[in-house]
This record gives sequence, structure tokens and C-alpha cells, in this order.
Amino acid sequence: MVLRTRMNSFNDDQKSVLARKLSQLLDTAPEHEKGFYESNFKGFKNLYTRFLDEREEPLEWDEITPLPEDFILKSFDMTVPEEEVRDLLNKLVVIKLNGGLGTSMGCVGPKSAITVRGGKTFLDVTVEQISAINEKYDISVPLVLMNSFNTDEDTINILRKYMAANVDIHSFNQSKFPRINQETLMPFAESVESKVDKEGWYPPGHGDLYQSFYNSGLLDQMLGEGKEYVFVSNVDNLGATVDETILKQLIEESIDFAMELTDKTQSDVKGGTLIRYRDEIRLLEIAQVPNEHIDDFKSKFKLFNTNNLWMKLESVKNVVEANLINLDIIFNQKTLSDGNKIIQLETAVGSGVKCFKKSVGLHVNRDRFLPVKTTSDLLLVMSNIYKVHHGFLKMSDKRVFGTTPLVKLGHEFSKMKEFNRRLKDIPNMIDLDHLTVSGDVTFGKGVTLKGTVIIIANHGERIDIPTGAELENKIVSGNLRILDH
Repeated sequence: MVLRTRMNSFNDDQKSVLARKLSQLLDTAPEHEKGFYESNFKGFKNLYTRFLDEREEPLEWDEITPLPEDFILKSFDMTVPEEEVRDLLNKLVVIKLNGGLGTSMGCVGPKSAITVRGGKTFLDVTVEQISAINEKYDISVPLVLMNSFNTDEDTINILRKYMAANVDIHSFNQSKFPRINQETLMPFAESVESKVDKEGWYPPGHGDLYQSFYNSGLLDQMLGEGKEYVFVSNVDNLGATVDETILKQLIEESIDFAMELTDKTQSDVKGGTLIRYRDEIRLLEIAQVPNEHIDDFKSKFKLFNTNNLWMKLESVKNVVEANLINLDIIFNQKTLSDGNKIIQLETAVGSGVKCFKKSVGLHVNRDRFLPVKTTSDLLLVMSNIYKVHHGFLKMSDKRVFGTTPLVKLGHEFSKMKEFNRRLKDIPNMIDLDHLTVSGDVTFGKGVTLKGTVIIIANHGERIDIPTGAELENKIVSGNLRILDH
């Protein structure tokens, strides 16, 4: 609150100091990169100035009203004739948000390079999916990656392996903004060289897609090639696949922007949702909710945002050129590894729902949301609960339950090195409903888990689940070790 008050008093003299600081940073850029940084600094200054000029207003919970009945559409359940599918998909571009690193799972480099299934990475699976579509229908659906300065170099090197794939792959970089020092309210960085001044910079959220896609020239290029719609999703959502029935529905109803929403489960109570607030449709994230209404937020809304988005390319071009991209600003405070306290101003791509003339929420099946944010998620997608064909994951016909089990692995499994060490192979989970694992636990080969299984090794204890073990509706605790002799 004190910090926000100080920022609210930011005056014209301080804005002049900010301009000088950005000019000094620009002087550190190589000549061939000055145009890139000039564009980035313009975007940063616009976002920062807008944040300073907009006085923070607390969300008035009582002013949230139900969405209009016709705003949420139910996705079609139909079979589209093959010839029509070809014509539909020829109008499509696929964008994957590829700006994140794999550090939260203990990996180095882009998260899209993490192995998730059968020795294949997120990026391998994505390319395989689109390649299969292009081969089946003899078309060219292009794949576009939105990288960040953190992932671009590694991604470009990785893309060489797909030169023979039946996919045209393009990429562009989202913006690179300077972090703000909480003490001075000025940019923290002293140089544009992120390898030297790495902690001074950040990618400002995936809401940057609109302007960066436009600036890259790829938006105009795709329009010139006759493309009409773009499907945007996170690269780590393995359920976010091309769906011709959704595309057909959007084209027939001339939708400018569609956000896929799906039913909340006990794993998704924190997921953002669409609301009507003071007669405006908005994306509401949990970070924007007053503390006294957090429980209301978790229970009141039954659908949440999957971040699978469909947009008409011509409409994206129009709103950017008309300067109508007015996304909600996410105020993010962080403490860096050296103890410095900084501010990041970010935006979310889903916040664009309010910027288009004809926006809708699209209620889709749960299988279109299969993200891998943690090793608990990874265990699910690696298991026999799912089968895979040409990169498309579908729930196995052998699973009786219609939903995925709830899996909670303790922090001992949170990094890939430990995850792989503690699991000799992936257990049979086809009949699993709930799994909780905590403490120093390892699994042998050929383990079967059914029903509800809870395995707790308290401090100083160790549990080794032996090879071939079958656990059904069991709680395992204490010490358990079986040694060879």
C-alpha cells in the first residue's frame, strides 16, 4: 500500500528522469539493436505511464454480475466432412506461447524442451500434431512461436531438428522490459545486455502478444497468405490442439475473439474466470480479488480460463492499429536473488476479451486443458491414463472414471532429476482416483496404484515401494525398505 501511494505521487519531473534513464540504457545497445530497444522502451514507457496515471480502484465485489446468457457458447459436437475440414484449416495459424523457462522443474533452457512423453518434448509433440494435420489434408497450417529473450536462442537451435518436418515454423520475440527498482521507481538495469545484467530485465507477460505479433510483420504475412484465424495456447498445455469444429463455429458466427472455458475441479480453484463488471466483460484473476472474497472467488465461478484463445486475424490487426489494446495491468512485486526488491508490470493475453467487438466464452470439454506446470502434472501425462497418436493425447478407453485423478507429489519430486531417480518407471495408474506422496519415497518397476493411495514418509523415514507392488485404497507410512541379499 505504501509503495502504491509513492507511485501515485510520481510527478512530471520524475517522468523526465525516467525518460533520461531509458535514453542512457539505449546508449548501451549495439547499433544494430537500437531499433529493437527503442520499440521496447516505447511500450514499457506507455505501460508504466498508464499504470502511474490510473489510480488503483479496489474491485467492488457486489458490482460483479452474471455474464449475459448469450456470451458463453457451448462448443459444437459434430463431424465435419473431410473436404470442409481442409478448407477450414487452410485458414488457420497456430501460435504457441514459448517464453517460459523450465527452472521451476529444475531444468535449464526453454520449458518446451522438457521431455514429457515417449522421449518427446513439448515442442516435438506440437510439431508432430501439426505435421500430421498437414499431411492428412495436404494443407499448410503454420506454427508460430512467441519466444522471450530467455528462450529465443535455445529455441532457434532446437528448431533445426524440424527442417524436414511438414510444418512451416516461424518465431518472434515478445518485448524485453526493464524491471523497476522499488526504492527509486526507476529501471533497475544498467545495461541492455541481459547476459551481463540478467536480473534487470523481464518479458512482460503473454498480453504482449498483440503488439509483438503485429510488430514482427508475421500478422500481415499470414493475412497475405489467406489465413483468417489464429489459435493461441500455452506450449505446455498438451490438450490445446487444433479443433476444426471450434473453427467452423467461430467462422459461421463471425466471432472476433473466443476464450475456451472449462469446468473447475478441485485442482483449478485458483483459475481466472470471465465476469461482467460495471457492464464490461473482463478476465478476473485471483490476484485481483480482495482477500475477504478469495473463498467466494474459488466457489462462485464454475468455469475458468484455459488460455486457449481463438482470434480473427483481421480483428487483431484492427484493434492494434486503432490502439484499442487496453489490457488490465498486473502489478507484480519480487525480491531478486541478491535481495533487491523490484516491480514488474505485466499483462495477460486473455484480458484482450474486452478489446474486440464480438467476444465470447466457449465452454469446452475438460480434455482441452491438460497443462504440465509441475512434476505431478507430468506424472499424469506420462502414465497409461493417456494414449497418444500423432502427438494427440486422449484418455485411455480402459479408464472407467471420466476425469483425471488428483495427484500431489511432495517437494522431493519437484525437480526432474529427483523425479526420475525416485520413479524407476511410471506406475500403472489406469484405476487411480487420488495419489498423495510426501517425504523420502521411491517406486520400483511395475507398480500399480488403484483408488486412493497415500504414501507418507515422515522426517527421517524412508519408504521404498517394491517392484511389482499393487496398492489399492491404501495408506502407507513409517519405514519400508526391501533389500537384495
